[in-house]
Amino acid sequence: MLKKAILRGLAVCVAISTIFVAGCDTAAQSGTLIGAGGGALAGQAIGHNTTGTLIGAGVGAVGGYIVGNEMDKSKAKQQQQITAPQQQTYNTPAAQANSVTVWLNNSNGSQTPVRLTQNSDGSYTGPKGERYQTMPSEAQLKQLYGM
Repeated sequence: MLKKAILRGLAVCVAISTIFVAGCDTAAQSGTLIGAGGGALAGQAIGHNTTGTLIGAGVGAVGGYIVGNEMDKSKAKQQQQITAPQQQTYNTPAAQANSVTVWLNNSNGSQTPVRLTQNSDGSYTGPKGERYQTMPSEAQLKQLYGM
């Protein structure tokens, strides 16, 4: 009889949690709800009273928030690595020591290499013959070579 009551309570909590989790914006919010529900069930099962239920809900909510927040941080870090500008400028081998390749980040996520030649007066010449008095910015190069 007690097992049936616990299983019914668990089923109701899972159903309610599923409804609430669907409306959560972050994993931290979802983790808090799931942790609170699970903690409340565990607290009731262990303590058989309201105090145990409340303590379990509180501890579960804190634990769920911590886990969910770490998941959010991990996801944000992955997104940042994907969307972070990856402009790379490097000098080419000694045979072409006066050349520089600049990688432009395009709006579609691809990259376009633009090879610039440094002139003896310190200016730069682009692949189409255009001249820049100083090293051109990514914005300047995107006007001609970006997507």
